[in-house]
This record gives sequence, C-alpha cells and structure tokens, in this order.
Amino acid sequence: MKLKVAKEAAKLIKDGMVVGLGSGSTAAMFIRELGSRIEEEELTVFGIPTSFESKMLALQYGIPLVSLDEYDVDIAIDGADEVEKETLFLIKGGGGCHTMEKIVDYNAKEFVVIVDESKIKNKLSYPIPVEVLPQAYRVVMKKLKDMGGEPIIRLAERKRGPVITDNGNMIIDVSMEIDDAVSLESEINNIPGVVENGIFTKVDKVLVATKKGIKTLKK
Repeated sequence: MKLKVAKEAAKLIKDGMVVGLGSGSTAAMFIRELGSRIEEEELTVFGIPTSFESKMLALQYGIPLVSLDEYDVDIAIDGADEVEKETLFLIKGGGGCHTMEKIVDYNAKEFVVIVDESKIKNKLSYPIPVEVLPQAYRVVMKKLKDMGGEPIIRLAERKRGPVITDNGNMIIDVSMEIDDAVSLESEINNIPGVVENGIFTKVDKVLVATKKGIKTLKK
C-alpha cells in the first residue's frame, strides 16, 4: 500500500517545482517514483532533502538538489508515524529527522503527508521525539517530567550510547497525554536546550493508502 500512495504523490509534482523530500520508508518510495518521472518525462524538478538518507536517495535516483538558501519549496511530501484523523495533526521523528523535516515541511507552499491506513488514529498517542542539545539532556528530561511526561533517551541499536541526529544532537522520546497539540508543540519547544519536537500541526492534506485505494483527508 505504501507504494500506491507514493506513486499517487509523485503525480502531484509538476515541471519546474522545488520539492521537499521527506524521510522514512514511504517517503523513500516517493523519491524513487519522482526520480522515475524526472527521467521518463524529462522534467525539470529540484529537491530539498530533509535528512542524509533522503539526500542519498535523491542522488541515487537522479533528482537535482538545491537548498533553502536558494529556493522556496513549492510542495513537500513526507510520511508520518501517526496521524490524528479529525485534526490531521501528526507525530513524526521515529527516524530522528523531524527537525529538518519540520523546517522544510512548514515552509512549503503545500505540505502533503503520505501514509497507509495503519497510521490513522483517533487520538495521537505515539511517543513525542524531542531533539535536544547534548549538554541539556538532563534538564530537558526534568522539565518534561514536570509537564507530566515520561521521557527516555533514545539509544542506538548498532553503537553504544544514544542515537545522534544528522545535526549532532540527542533524541528524547516522551510519552504524555496530547490534549492540545498546538499548545504542547510550542510549550516543548520553549524549553531551553530543545531544538525541535515531533508534533506537526500544519498540514494541508493527507493521502492515505487503503485496501480500496487512495483516500484524501483535508481539514
């Protein structure tokens, strides 16, 4: 189903566009499909990657890369770990790339999320990834506990110690009630030492792969 929604998202890209290239398994399929369209239709399309992974995939599939220093983003295509059905609020950052994802996605003229139906939930409950400066991890964890959260440091699987992001920082995953996502997104970011958190509240539409086809959700 992921491939179906990736193909559908690739159809949204028009000649001359600058595209935000998301991170994760579904976004990776989109990057591959976009590369195929560029080659087959001889499109002039530029990509702005949101992670080292999406950068390498774009280079592999022949998508020319530019940066936010040079261009505005016409459309960003990205995945999500969880989507709240009614609000279209998201949790992202399971892959540790949410800081650059949010920078690119929030600055796009249109932000489109691509997921399969297993990611659609009635209420957000996925642990919130919080990227923090290494020097501040202890005090940030204390603040998150004071807010009613249960924070843990994300540990690496094939190295000892914590996961280190593309930006050289650590990630704290915090489980907590999300009753007001907009306020909580700002409240977490206001903690000194926090770089960015994985609550996303500015989404234009969500393409959902279901057994019956592609469903479009809008606010």
